[in-house]
Formats: sequence, C-alpha cells, structure tokens
Amino acid sequence: MALSGSALADRILGGWLGRIAGNMLGKPVENGHHWTRDRIDRYLRRADALPLTDYLPALEPPPDPVEFELRPEWQSCVRGRIHGSCRDDDVDYSVLGLHLLETHGPDFSTEQVGEVWLLRLPYLQTFTAERAAYRNLTAGVKPPLSATLDNPYQEWIGALIRADVHGWVNPGDPRRAAAMARRDAVLSHTGNGVYGAMWAAALIAAAFTADGPRAAIESALDRIPPRCRLARTVRRVASLHDAGVAWADVLVQLERETAGLPWIHVVPNAAVLTAGLLYGAGDFTTTIALTVRGGLDTDSNGATAGSVAGVLCGAAAIPPQWTEPLEDRVRSAVFGFDGARVSDLAARTHRLAVLG
Repeated sequence: MALSGSALADRILGGWLGRIAGNMLGKPVENGHHWTRDRIDRYLRRADALPLTDYLPALEPPPDPVEFELRPEWQSCVRGRIHGSCRDDDVDYSVLGLHLLETHGPDFSTEQVGEVWLLRLPYLQTFTAERAAYRNLTAGVKPPLSATLDNPYQEWIGALIRADVHGWVNPGDPRRAAAMARRDAVLSHTGNGVYGAMWAAALIAAAFTADGPRAAIESALDRIPPRCRLARTVRRVASLHDAGVAWADVLVQLERETAGLPWIHVVPNAAVLTAGLLYGAGDFTTTIALTVRGGLDTDSNGATAGSVAGVLCGAAAIPPQWTEPLEDRVRSAVFGFDGARVSDLAARTHRLAVLG
C-alpha cells in the first residue's frame, strides 16, 4: 500500500505525536533500577489507574517518597498538569535528526552528524554513549573511533532513540531507513547498539505500509544480521507471543534470558518494546501503556512504541487525551528549536519524505 498526500502527512504527524506522548508517559518512572514492572503497577493500582488509558496520574496525598519516587520532571509530565511537552533527549534527537537531513540531505556522512551535534546540542544534555562520543569529537577524535574510545556504552539504547526520523522520511522503504540510521549510529555505537538503530528505523519505515505491527517487526528484522543478539531477542518475543504466552510472562522470561545486561542496554529494551507492539496489536493506547508498564528505559521505549503506533494509525486516530495536552508545542535543548510546533516539525519531515 503506497501512501501519498494527506494520508502520508497524517502518518508522519502521528509518528511525531506518538513519540512525544509515549516519551511523556514513561518519563516520570524512568529509572530501571528502581521502577521495576511490579513497582510501576503498584503505583498504578494505588492511583486506581489500571488499565492505563491516559498519562500517569499524580498520587494525592503524596506517597512514600522512597517507594514511589518519581523523576524530578514529574510535575509537568503527569495527567492534568501537562502544557506542552517536557524537554527530553528522546525528542531532542528527533529534532536534531530533522535538522541534519534538512542541512545535509539523505546522503549525510557520519562526520556531519558529529558536526551538527557540536553546533546544536549542549554537551550536558547528552548521556552515556552520546556523551562519550561528544567528548571524543571535541578532542578531535573522528568516527568510527569516536564510538569506541573510552566508551563503555556502545551497545546501549542511545542510537535507537535517534532513529525515528530516518524511518519517517523513508515511508515503506525499511532498507534505506536502516542504511541512514547506521550512518548516524556509528558515531557513538557499535554492534547491537548500531543494529538497534537500524532495526528501529526500518520498523518505523515499514509501519507506513505494513499490515500491522507484526509485519513491520518482521520486515525490520530483515535489515539486521539474523544471528545478532538483538535479532534473536526480538524473534524470541515474537515466538512466545505466537505460542499464546501472556504479556507479563513473556517479560519475566526475557528478563531471565537477558539477565546481567544494564537496564539501558538495547537488547532487553528491544524485548520490552517488541512485546508492547505485539500485545498492543496496533491500538495506540494499549501499545504505549504496555510498553511503559514493561519497565527498564520507560521513556525511550514509550517514545519508540508511540512512534510506531502513531505511524500505524495516523495522527487523526490517536485518542485526544494523548495529543491535546501537548498543545502542539515541543520543548527542546537543540539550539533554535525550543518551543517549535509539532505540526511544523511534522510538515518539514513530510517535505523530506516526499523529496526522497
């Protein structure tokens, strides 16, 4: 199914809105050490918010600060208090990626990715692998060494969260999306860290034309090495889903199979994301709710799940409780973009997609 005109524009806007909404949903509980799946659900039960169909509610009176300690930004990310999006790196990199493509086109080089970072992204708004790569760039270290020198985070989730824009501008073309995401990712990541970015970009590109999330996941798997740990983990989740295993039991099993990996590593987070997409079955609310309830890097996973689900259903079909509080505004640390309209960012992305 080919998309064009208003239908394509609606799907791209759906990706942007979905990414921002999913990120906002997961942001208050982003701490995989503390906010386990069980603790997230205990919070939601105490707030009478299961099933989860809206942004996280604030518990009143305030709960035990040790048991339910939300991130400092929680007051602008919870139900009834959202007025535009919070600033977050999961959205900053989508904005930065758009600027990269507008400036250098689809044939950008990895070196140009680094130049855009240095010109537009504050150092203190980078984390883990991105901060290591940024530090290397300022010292004159060029890619691919920028990804490996003094960087213990090479297979963490950072490159995956930068991948969406490469999918949005390549609707129905997961091969090209993955290739562009790879050029971006190798600035800071190696191995499964790069494969995660390629898979996510291909997943989003495939979602424009795929018959549901399962077909998009399968198409995206074709773009990464079949024996890499990321691909094997995604296939494992899919096989358990096909066997009728319950969502929560799938996550328990995958937690065992990925034991020992940090909570920001790309592989266990890909398992949570895949489960959210499959068990969400294309429904926007169910998809991002299950993904965030899955724990680990909740805001990053919620963002990518929201992007995929938003592309699958289009902006017009996203329930208003997710989009109206955003007020068509995005906060961003990327120089020149703070306060941008989400609709404008989506329109600019659409122009790039049409140009090809």
